[in-house]
Amino acid sequence: MKEAMKVVCENRKARHDYFIHETYEAGIELQGTEVKSLRVGKANLRDSYAEVKDGEIFVEHMHISPYEQGNIFNHEPLRKRRLLLHKREILKLFGKTREKGFTLVPLKIYFKKGRAKMELALASGKHNYDKRDALHEKSAKRDVERALKERSR
Repeated sequence: MKEAMKVVCENRKARHDYFIHETYEAGIELQGTEVKSLRVGKANLRDSYAEVKDGEIFVEHMHISPYEQGNIFNHEPLRKRRLLLHKREILKLFGKTREKGFTLVPLKIYFKKGRAKMELALASGKHNYDKRDALHEKSAKRDVERALKERSR
């Protein structure tokens, strides 16, 4: 049986700006109104990143909009949020991010079995020429598919 996975938001620009080497699934430590906002789909990962501090991983600049029906207990939209990973994974990511050019980038937030999860990627930045090559490759692939589709008609 396949697990139900509801994707809340995705960081599509990350795959354009970075080479993705490894991905990890991490839980997110959230407050009550943050969970409600995520269930409505009010989150943005555009400029967010994660970093290891004192043996814990925190995601920064992840925007979760305040819950509309919330009152004085609403959360701050851009606060640091702790990610929940095993200690071995945290130590491995700490070592990898100390290497030149590697960073931790959130790819998407989703609900799995009722719990909020984040797909976190160990990534290295692309240069402009790498981005251009990827765009040329994507458009060439699209042209080939279009030509095959036209030919089959």
